[in-house]
Amino acid sequence: MAAEPDLLEFFKALSDGNRLKIVGLLAQESYSGEVLADMLDIKPATVSHHLSYLAHAGLVEARLQGHSKLYRLRLEVVHAMANRLLASETLPRAAAGVDTGAYERKVLRDFLCPDGSLKEIPAQQKKLRVVLNHIVESFAPDKKYSEKDVNGLLARFHADTASLRRELIGHGLMARANGKYRRL
Repeated sequence: MAAEPDLLEFFKALSDGNRLKIVGLLAQESYSGEVLADMLDIKPATVSHHLSYLAHAGLVEARLQGHSKLYRLRLEVVHAMANRLLASETLPRAAAGVDTGAYERKVLRDFLCPDGSLKEIPAQQKKLRVVLNHIVESFAPDKKYSEKDVNGLLARFHADTASLRRELIGHGLMARANGKYRRL
């Protein structure tokens, strides 16, 4: 998220319940800090702190009216941020630099022996799926296999080839038709 500090500030500004209430009230009309404090039943100093935070994030602005400051929500900023968030590249860019394969590598380290065979077939579905994704890579995408050939490949991983075969089909990684198996 370091590449998008304004997004981070936007979400931090809205992450407090009182600030979110202030934004909701200011979306309807402008108010002074004193009025907001009375409406929210919190101290004026607390409202001032929240308004300062929202102003720092660019979400509110103040104007003098007589002796008091009236705060208004900068709806154009909220709309611009919403449009940015809805852009297809914005949120994925926030995860840039995250090691998305770390979980899969950990599961494989936990369940594979040094020779590539399985220590055991995972019982947990999420971990089983990782192991099955690894196993299915042993099958060529455009080739049909007999059950004997499938069992031969699966035996490299675990002696219970029937369970592995069933799981590969059940997870939609392989299909069986007319006694032939193929990778999907």
